[in-house]
Amino acid sequence: MTEQRALAALEGIEHRVVRHGPVRSLAEAAAARGVSPAAVVKTLVVRKGEGDYLFVLVPGDRQISWPKLRTLLGVSRMSLPDAADALAVTGYERGTITPFGSTTPWPVVADAAMAGQEISLGAGAHGVAVLLKADDAIAALDAQVADVTELEPKGGASE
Repeated sequence: MTEQRALAALEGIEHRVVRHGPVRSLAEAAAARGVSPAAVVKTLVVRKGEGDYLFVLVPGDRQISWPKLRTLLGVSRMSLPDAADALAVTGYERGTITPFGSTTPWPVVADAAMAGQEISLGAGAHGVAVLLKADDAIAALDAQVADVTELEPKGGASE
């Protein structure tokens, strides 16, 4: 059970579990979780090279800035893996991915915009999320905090 794996990894970190039905957009996810769209943090799996991945935590109203992320990591190319590859390297289906309880503890980059906020992260299963302090998540994941995103174009944000 992927949800149990994610929640077990959160043990000792103050958080609240929120269960909701299916959501089809960032706005629906935020409403279901009782938070602002910016507080719905997406966990994206990024492939740096063969067998080399990382998690990037991106506030809901933002998107990865590929030039900023490449500069931070000192690489010239990166990509988003397809759904099957993401599942294989994390143990989670796309839409449920969280760095907590991943089958491989890949490095984590957290966008600086989430620091100091209360956030919502996926919890390993569709319709399950956790609410917690971003700073607690950053500390628990030993995440690197950096400016690696830019605002989503108007009308473009979705979970």
